[in-house]
Amino acid sequence: MLVLVPSGTDRADDLDSVDPRSREELLALVASGNQEAFGALYDQVAPRVLGLIRRVLVDPAQSEEVAQEVFLEIWQTAPRYDASKGGALTWILTMAHRRAVDRIRASQASRDRDLRIGTRDHETGYDSVSEEVETRIEHERVERAMSQLTELQRQAVTLAYYRGLSHSEVATMLSVPIGTVKTRLRDGMIRLRDALGVTS
Repeated sequence: MLVLVPSGTDRADDLDSVDPRSREELLALVASGNQEAFGALYDQVAPRVLGLIRRVLVDPAQSEEVAQEVFLEIWQTAPRYDASKGGALTWILTMAHRRAVDRIRASQASRDRDLRIGTRDHETGYDSVSEEVETRIEHERVERAMSQLTELQRQAVTLAYYRGLSHSEVATMLSVPIGTVKTRLRDGMIRLRDALGVTS
């Protein structure tokens, strides 16, 4: 695992003096598989690579992951570096910036995909139109069943089950004995269950 130097340190300038060879020279040696040159190049550019990636990604853990990917890419693609097209540091930092932007795009694509899947699953699991139709049909069935009750049964059921009144409150409102209310409620509920096809 690569050990990266945090951005914002002054070590980058100090490291430039560790190895007198230029980055271009080191990169040419890396292209031939020279691990010692790779270590020296790493020491010179790691702080700047990580600093650039952190400015793009912000997240430290992701920044370190991407920086490691960049150095792996440097090791693998060093033979393709063309000094006539620009300096080694520019080539490396361009690679780092591209990798950081790719990580942002990949993260955004993943979030978008998760959102699409979540929305699709939500829509599949919940059909509001279908539920509304079913509710309306059920409401109509209950209304038809209620119309088959006597007036007192209908009033007692409405007050007790739809308005939440107690038996004594229903009896008071209808001006009938509480025993009559209980009988009408029982009979009314039996008729409703029969009309709605409820077996239990």
